[in-house]
Amino acid sequence: MARLKTGALISGSGTNLQALLDAAASPDYPAEITLVISNKADAPGLARAEKAGVATQVIDHRDYADRAAFDAALDSALKAAACEFVCLAGFMRLLTPAFAEAWRDRLINIHPALLPSFKGLDAQAQALAAGARISGCTVHFVRPEMDAGPIIVQGAVPVLEGDDEAALAARILEVEHRIYPLALRLIADGRVSVAGDRVRITGAEGDAGAVLISPSG
Repeated sequence: MARLKTGALISGSGTNLQALLDAAASPDYPAEITLVISNKADAPGLARAEKAGVATQVIDHRDYADRAAFDAALDSALKAAACEFVCLAGFMRLLTPAFAEAWRDRLINIHPALLPSFKGLDAQAQALAAGARISGCTVHFVRPEMDAGPIIVQGAVPVLEGDDEAALAARILEVEHRIYPLALRLIADGRVSVAGDRVRITGAEGDAGAVLISPSG
């Protein structure tokens, strides 16, 4: 069976990209990372891709007059590499509605909170400020609205007494590295469908909604 040709967009260190690369290194993983694009030439994630033998490309947003032109360049590069699917892995640019719709249900993102709570930047700080007892991370399909879209997998992480933003973020990141490859696997296996604003996942026990990974799961 052909593996799902997947592009990844990054802006920074690329630890979630590394989790995807590690998963795709297994011959039985149903997706392959075929292109990594960064909007920053010095993004450490580019070296991760090169080490894995994956093609890389830098498309600097500062070289374009507006977001639409930048997104058009992203779209052209992904199509030129025959990408069928796209993962945002620490990509720190807001995509235009046109790009989100062009890749509708073929574009996913990971966010360090249990959406729909704590959207936007500094999600861990938001959780601490709100006194949340449980935080976590979410893989979701991308929609034009920021941090919105059908939820595929979530990972729950307890907020511990004395946690600061860095400590909570580090524990959430460990779970991100588990759930992002899982979400892509489910999609590439053809087990995920979208109905309205909700995901259905086909499994041995019938259809269910989004997958939840517990702290001990």
